[in-house]
Amino acid sequence: MPGKEHPIHDMIVVNKINEKIVANLKAAKYVSTTTPLFADEISKFNKNVVVFPNAINPNESQFKEPTPESDKIRIGWLGGSSHLHDLQLLDQSFSKLTKYSDKLQYVLCGFDTRGTVTEINAQTKEHKKRNILPHETVWAQYEKIFTQNYSIVSEDYKKYLLNYTQEEFSNENSESYVRVWTKPVQSYAKNYSKFDVSLAPIKNHMFNRMKSQLKVIESGFYKKALIASNLGPYTIDLKHCLENGNFVDGNALLVDENRNHSDWAKFIEKLVKNPNMVKDMGERLYETVKDKYDLNVVTTERAEFYKSIV
Repeated sequence: MPGKEHPIHDMIVVNKINEKIVANLKAAKYVSTTTPLFADEISKFNKNVVVFPNAINPNESQFKEPTPESDKIRIGWLGGSSHLHDLQLLDQSFSKLTKYSDKLQYVLCGFDTRGTVTEINAQTKEHKKRNILPHETVWAQYEKIFTQNYSIVSEDYKKYLLNYTQEEFSNENSESYVRVWTKPVQSYAKNYSKFDVSLAPIKNHMFNRMKSQLKVIESGFYKKALIASNLGPYTIDLKHCLENGNFVDGNALLVDENRNHSDWAKFIEKLVKNPNMVKDMGERLYETVKDKYDLNVVTTERAEFYKSIV
């Protein structure tokens, strides 16, 4: 059951989908899931749980896109439309980094203005559905976080962004923010080639703690430095690489829940001042994931399990 802030919470409650999921777990002979954390939770309903993590095929073209050179450190986020409360964890920190606007570029990937809203007539209670307007989308709210309400971009670029056009802006790469429109599932991962540092903020609640570490896996295969919340799926493979302000062995920068107000900014600033660590962290993360989460390895393990139960 996701929290009340999740877009599909009410739909799940009305249709009792959470109860149906639990009933299915109890009815199944075996259950496979993506993390040991989720397996522990599922085992309360079914003891026959096996873990097969999410994995990727590194030979897919979407995981082979080269990253262009830049004189800025590009900070990126790639995700869907249910993460407003996660991204709000970054707002306070981003406001502290405006002095580095000439050295940083924020990249928001997955921008999408499609969808509908339902309006209810107060007098007649009639429900009327219409297409959502671009400025009403959650992506417009995301963008305000990444641009500090458009204060870090030029006036010309702000006008362009607020037109919500997919036509190219000629001087985009010189700006401190770049909007990247959504891509099909077969090519979405190419967006990782547009930045150097991947962000993975999540609020601390059960629904998030049971998610998979796919963000870690994708960032790792793309050799991106990763800054992530120190909870749930990001505690499985990640090891913090700062100790007393100095870089030590590790493969990511992890933000504790009680440090959300400061450490996202602190760690980004650390990478601005130590740009070589961006590449080093990316290489270390790649070494962590390249074999363990290769689709060929995980598929072989899955097949062997299926054979064993037949």
